[in-house]
Amino acid sequence: MAEFIGRRHGRGGSRPVLFRLPVIRMDTVHVMDYPEKTQDYLKCIWDIVERTGEPASLSAIAGALAQKTPTASEAVKRLAARGLVEHQRYAGVVLTSAGRQVALAMVRRHRLIEMFLVRVLDYSWDEVHDEADLLEHAVSDQFLRRVDEKLGHPTRDPHGDPIPDESGNVAELPKQSLNSIAPGEQVVVEQIHDGDSELLRYLAENSITPGAVLAVVRPPVAGLVQVQVQDEQSEDQEVVPISVSSAADIRVSHAED
Repeated sequence: MAEFIGRRHGRGGSRPVLFRLPVIRMDTVHVMDYPEKTQDYLKCIWDIVERTGEPASLSAIAGALAQKTPTASEAVKRLAARGLVEHQRYAGVVLTSAGRQVALAMVRRHRLIEMFLVRVLDYSWDEVHDEADLLEHAVSDQFLRRVDEKLGHPTRDPHGDPIPDESGNVAELPKQSLNSIAPGEQVVVEQIHDGDSELLRYLAENSITPGAVLAVVRPPVAGLVQVQVQDEQSEDQEVVPISVSSAADIRVSHAED
């Protein structure tokens, strides 16, 4: 049983709520039996919960899918009627066991395709998200297995996001973001949210990708986090400014001494 702490919001404020989600098997899932919009909504909800650790709000779902909130609300009602999500007033949206199966199968498709595009077709990491959004609905299970084998069964996509395995097991993202790191500390970049192509290009130009070791050199100035890439092969380590909001989208772990 997987667990996470969310918050239930009401008129009297908010309180923590423990959500329990059963461990599922993906070998019983046939995602192509579901409409494309259903696949998109379930994957979107899973992604929001993964990144925030809380149930997905209707406004967050609508924003991620470029929909109006009433449209997202009606879609969630239909998903709930099919037993794919649960939506309690003031508590947000969570996936049921059946919904998680479909969502994780779609996440696996998306992230494997992203890795295939980068490694085999030489796409840059800022180009692959939209392409994968299109291809994930079209490729067969057999094609996906061949891709997985060709790539050597990768566990992370180009942005550091964990790739669910065929049984539905998926690693958790680190909890700490770059914007919370104190000056003088060194961290390893683990994952970068892929929602901003311009940010991804900027980070790549400055060698800030998953696996890079960063040192925070001074407190935020004018809304910017100041970091240096710790590269033993380079004597010139320039300070790279990153906005605080962008740094919040970079998950890190502490570097070993």
